[in-house]
Amino acid sequence: MKKKSKFARYSLQDKALLTVGYILLGLFVIAIIVPMIYIIVASFIDPVTLQNKGITFDFSKWTLTAYERVMTNDQIWIGFKNAVIYSVVFTFVSVLVTMLAAYPMSRPDFRGKKFFNVIFVITMFFGGGLIPTYLLISNMGLKNSMWAIILPGAFSVWNMIIARTYYQGIPGELREAADVDGANELTFFFKILLPVCTPIIATLSLWQFVGMWNSYFDAMIYLDESSKQPLQLVLRAILIQSKPDEGMISDMQSTAERAQLSELLKYATIIISSLPLLVMYPFFQKYFDSGIMAGSVKG
Repeated sequence: MKKKSKFARYSLQDKALLTVGYILLGLFVIAIIVPMIYIIVASFIDPVTLQNKGITFDFSKWTLTAYERVMTNDQIWIGFKNAVIYSVVFTFVSVLVTMLAAYPMSRPDFRGKKFFNVIFVITMFFGGGLIPTYLLISNMGLKNSMWAIILPGAFSVWNMIIARTYYQGIPGELREAADVDGANELTFFFKILLPVCTPIIATLSLWQFVGMWNSYFDAMIYLDESSKQPLQLVLRAILIQSKPDEGMISDMQSTAERAQLSELLKYATIIISSLPLLVMYPFFQKYFDSGIMAGSVKG
């Protein structure tokens, strides 16, 4: 007797619900993949062909001109280096501060926990605003330095709540065993607790790194020198303002040629700016599911 598949054993209502879910999921995947394929293919096409005919799979019309100009441009590499430095430092500072703040908030014997919890939650709904924050950054002497874009957003209350929930799911016997061995709070936190929290640390690190890597507004407000600007500001100038660095199009004589090449450079810079995230994600994927579920299991 042939064994029924798992889908065949579902009721008619469950089958209909699953079918609708699969269709919506398929449409969602297509909506993501099609633009990505378009951008990748368009970045290789000759500027004249791209402007007149759009994308084509005639490889005789493909060229590496955009990547050659982007890869040989100094401002792109300066922005890339700054973006990596800012993202790595921000991720380290943010995750460290978040994990340190979440630990006492997870302890049942921490006095004043409810008071601090209210204060933290209030900051999720109310902020000082752009002008007071700008004045504060300027008065502290942080303007035009990387700390102006790292320190203000280093602490996330939402991430703290997720980390606190993860702490609460760790058996209390671990702390009791550490007490028996004579471990103090610092020893327990850094040598015993943090190694157990690898999934949530990896998840928060991924979130914070991606957030800083894609951020440009704070850098646009607080950084004046082009040598300190991250890659996203360079990318913004190309994508939104249509103003690529002069070194990329300096040899183009006519305005039409410059416009054609500028359009091609948009796609190439998008691909290059996305590479670190595409390379980074597979290494964090195995921790991502367990880490992201921490906030939904126990409140």
